[in-house]
Amino acid sequence: MIINFIWIIMVYSVYLKLSKKFNKYRSYVGYTKNISNRLYLHNNSKGAKFTKGRKWKIVYLKKYKSKIIAMKEEYKLKKNYKLRKELISQYKENENFNTASL
Repeated sequence: MIINFIWIIMVYSVYLKLSKKFNKYRSYVGYTKNISNRLYLHNNSKGAKFTKGRKWKIVYLKKYKSKIIAMKEEYKLKKNYKLRKELISQYKENENFNTASL
């Protein structure tokens, strides 16, 4: 008897979000299985306490096959302020961030 296994690969995303309010930028780093739902929650004041009352845009997103790897990479990105600043400046150069649509 042969048993076929179908492996469902869970994809976890590490993200960097940016918000602009009163010409001041804030960034937030996290990980999730469902990036669109997480962005919806953060933009509707139902996410983390830090994110309430702001509109967020994803400026960096990278996917991983394992939750453990995603959590390690999220931790690295949270602590690496130089890399965060670089990713944000790259995004600002490529996007029109002067509008209040955040």
